[in-house]
Amino acid sequence: MPRKPLSEVQIPDLNLDEDILFKSEKTKQEDNAEKIINIPLDEITDFPNHPFKIREDKAMVELSESIAKVGVLMPALVRPKEDGGYEMIAGHRRKFASQYANIETMPCIVRNLSDDEATIIMVDTNLRQRENLLPSEKAFAYKMKLDAMKRQGLRTDLTSTPLVEKLSVAELGKEYNESRETVRRYIRLTELIPQILDMVDNDLIALRPAVEISFLDESHQEYLLDVMQQNDCTPSHAQTLKMHKLDKEGALTTDVIDNIMAEEKPNQVEKIKIPKNRIKNFFNNKTSEKEIEDTIIKALELYQRIQQKKRSNRESR
Repeated sequence: MPRKPLSEVQIPDLNLDEDILFKSEKTKQEDNAEKIINIPLDEITDFPNHPFKIREDKAMVELSESIAKVGVLMPALVRPKEDGGYEMIAGHRRKFASQYANIETMPCIVRNLSDDEATIIMVDTNLRQRENLLPSEKAFAYKMKLDAMKRQGLRTDLTSTPLVEKLSVAELGKEYNESRETVRRYIRLTELIPQILDMVDNDLIALRPAVEISFLDESHQEYLLDVMQQNDCTPSHAQTLKMHKLDKEGALTTDVIDNIMAEEKPNQVEKIKIPKNRIKNFFNNKTSEKEIEDTIIKALELYQRIQQKKRSNRESR
């Protein structure tokens, strides 16, 4: 059977325009593109184990008032979650302030990021933008970023794992104007039990003694905490060094901790304790310990002057 000329062959009209032909590729590009959208706050979850605390302080009140007036001026950074919704990368304070101001949405940059990429950006933005960071915040932030850097294979040209870690810690310190040793000390704080870490945050225990305590196992840390609370005292750096050394030798016991903590420290000052219920009628709940102490000292000075005057009057008779 003779073939039909090509011009006579009927080709069905498939409407294959450019949009349809390249739709899958365009969709892929659009999905990966960065965009800014308004997202309901209840669709944004916090970053897992976010190490930075949200403080309801004066700065937060001011931020909330500003957002109530003009909205969020700098978009937050989020990434889409596989099960729907979004995960906050940078903007936790703005989200909290928006909720405080009864605003239901906020502008966000939506960016596809891996876990490690998200961790590094989250740590970087907070360490560079926040002021007056607590030791615990630095500790967990540095550790999270260091772990992410190691997973990404930083300095994979080196074969010694300890050397890679040292170089990674040194690079972290360089980024944030800290020495390698200071970064290492902060990261050690993540090994403290929460109650002792809180004492570090509240300036009750200095960084170096806290680092030595971090090497003790959890049971010894808990016992040391009990001793500190019962005796209203904290160990010196020398005392914590001694505990750490004995712990490494397997010779640290609760009795040994008691004996070390009973040692008099060179800078130790004996304190007089007054039960709070004895003086509660003289001060309100908002009076600080320093204000109470200053008032008591002034009262004693006045009492002393009155007694001296009485003695002087008796002697003059």
